[in-house]
Amino acid sequence: MMNFKNTIFIAVIILFLFQLVVMKQDAQIKEAADRPTIALSTFSLYDIAKNILGDTAEPFMILPLGVDAHSYEPSPKEVIKLYKSDLVVYSGAGLEPWIDGFDFKNRAIDMSLHVNLKNLTHEYDEDNQNHTKVDPHYWLDIQNMIKATELITKEFTVLFPANKELYNKNRDNYVEMLITLHKDYKEKLSTCKLSTIIVNHNAFSYLSSSYGFNVKAISGLSPDAQPSAKSMLNLIEHVKEHNVSTIFFESFASDKAIKSIANEAKVSVDALQPLGNITANEAEQNLSYEDIMRSNLEKISKALVCK
Repeated sequence: MMNFKNTIFIAVIILFLFQLVVMKQDAQIKEAADRPTIALSTFSLYDIAKNILGDTAEPFMILPLGVDAHSYEPSPKEVIKLYKSDLVVYSGAGLEPWIDGFDFKNRAIDMSLHVNLKNLTHEYDEDNQNHTKVDPHYWLDIQNMIKATELITKEFTVLFPANKELYNKNRDNYVEMLITLHKDYKEKLSTCKLSTIIVNHNAFSYLSSSYGFNVKAISGLSPDAQPSAKSMLNLIEHVKEHNVSTIFFESFASDKAIKSIANEAKVSVDALQPLGNITANEAEQNLSYEDIMRSNLEKISKALVCK
């Protein structure tokens, strides 16, 4: 009889604990649902917001994980979530064509209007003409990331003035990280044997301009552009002539053409992350803007044979 009573008692305790866990989870879900939502179109902007906000609001990235920013179109469900957001911060500079004509319920910010943009001229071998476009990958300029951090912090302070002290503290920590990152890039890429990296898609002109190296790309700004036979041949000749050891493809673009060049030139292939978005695997690892930028730095410095 005592064993039976003990079993009943233990079962009641387990049931009680289970109910506590369920109630806690329900409360957390309700709390998240009740918190203001901040929509950010790219991973780099999302990383800023997440670090500034702490637990005071719910930031979310508009781009689903693993989706290329250049080709994304929001679903009706995503449009509704975006429309209801307390603040929308989108990248601009032509990166989100779907934003044209979008009716925002609350405040929306085009971040490209508040940073330094650069033009990218790419020669297309097919017609031998130069075409100039604004390069939208401005977050790869660390100084632009500092500008974006300052603006986003001001916007959060206006929305939630009671959290001003927290936001300013978090901003200072984030900017300090960016300044250190900039110094490390400058130092590591200051003395290199080679001066040019080869990529399939030129998303890295801001990096190359900031730190004094060159980029040769198979295609221009579009990662889906098909390279010509002539441009591929020119790159193969460059690789052989300059003893290049590694050529790069972008995480979200096809590596077929770059692997063909690498096979012909007998060099290795690696991926560079342009940080417009991240993959599901990178999200599972909880990688930050800093983590990925440091990974890019290691790969670039190795490819350029830096001291």
